[in-house]
Amino acid sequence: MTTLRAITGASGRIGAMTARHLADAGMPARLVVRDPSRAPALPGFDVVAASYDDGDACRRAFDGVDTLFLVSATESADRVAQHRTVIDAAAAAGVRQVVYLSFAGAGPHATFLLARDHAATEALLEAAPLEWTFLRDNLYTEALRSFATDGVIRGPAGTGRVASVSQRDVAAVAAHVLEDPTAHAGRAYELTGPQALTLGEIAALLSEATGTSVTYVDETLEEAFASRARYGAPRWMVEAWVSTYTAIGDGELARVTSDVPGLLGRPALSAAEVFSGHR
Repeated sequence: MTTLRAITGASGRIGAMTARHLADAGMPARLVVRDPSRAPALPGFDVVAASYDDGDACRRAFDGVDTLFLVSATESADRVAQHRTVIDAAAAAGVRQVVYLSFAGAGPHATFLLARDHAATEALLEAAPLEWTFLRDNLYTEALRSFATDGVIRGPAGTGRVASVSQRDVAAVAAHVLEDPTAHAGRAYELTGPQALTLGEIAALLSEATGTSVTYVDETLEEAFASRARYGAPRWMVEAWVSTYTAIGDGELARVTSDVPGLLGRPALSAAEVFSGHR
């Protein structure tokens, strides 16, 4: 029997890379995107338009789908509600299993505020008439570059450590799971890099890779909120940004696991490799 897989958010980096892995393996999938013009052009893949807040469109997009890779929605105040819409649509469409891109340390009391959204979404999936697999990734190593503004990483992380993971590894794991999803039903994987580094060590690696000085400044909470006020972002978003650093400081993102090498059969990419472009 042919298994139909679908990938949401397929125009984004993780979704698109996952789709390309499946294409290389000769396993076409359905790409579910808001804007079909931004979906990767892959032979044998069909593209369907649907947004996370349109339950009817999602229901139609998931028709005939056995396994759905749910890439978490863009950070927003109603993110969990959007996820609920997608999950309800998947159940109504008869989807058998959802592979959800979650976050390391997801829990209702997580220091990183957005990890609470992921915990709420995991609870929705556990309560739904669906099989599930959770891919709980740490912070993306590639995203750490954006932490450096004008050559400085600022935040209240102290000497806490982060076991960041490459987006390349996350996409490779997602594709691996989607190739044989039933083998991973009911499993939660915590995806990390091979090392837990301080932000000072991250700054040093960025300096070496770019040839430009990058330093780390350990802010107080008050300084962190003040330095981000210039962006004019809503309060919930600024609190989420700051909580990224406090979660590192609290040690919530320091755990290194063997899930990436265990699933892929090779070492996870290190921060030095990602920043330098090696491997």
